[in-house]
Amino acid sequence: MEDKELVEQILKHGNSRYYGTIVSRYSRLIYSKTLPIVRRDELTREVVQQTFVKAFDRLDCWNGKSLSAWLVAIAMHTALNILDKERRRRAHSVDDVDIADNDNHSDEHENMLQRMEKAIDKLKDEDKTIIQLHYYKRMKTEEIARKTGMSQQNILVKLHRIREKLRKELIDGTDER
Repeated sequence: MEDKELVEQILKHGNSRYYGTIVSRYSRLIYSKTLPIVRRDELTREVVQQTFVKAFDRLDCWNGKSLSAWLVAIAMHTALNILDKERRRRAHSVDDVDIADNDNHSDEHENMLQRMEKAIDKLKDEDKTIIQLHYYKRMKTEEIARKTGMSQQNILVKLHRIREKLRKELIDGTDER
């Protein structure tokens, strides 16, 4: 059954069996796209799970085009949000850190966060502003559009392109400006 038919069946009849088909069809794709960003298996699995929960809740918002691209966009947004939450949590709990605690992932995670910050710093001012408003100030795209004077569709496109640029920078160390 095609993606569009599956989604129609889910929306009309609420049959979760059809959604299970979507999950099994795209889980590996979501995992493979987010692992290079998150860099931890356990956290990547959490991103995959949250992606499908969010997608299910917003299934009626899907435009009927590429379901895989829509799911990947949700996954990237989810991965960046999770990394941002961890970064903020770490920043708030620096005083509580036990120096003797040697978490295997902390150095790796800290390195990833530093790379993410450097990648964001390399962005053009307009792109940096959009990312900061969206991820740090938790503004929705329509709010960003009002604040910047751009259309919401333009903000969505820019966010997608900025995420791709950040992903390439983090994975390859390349930035195609």
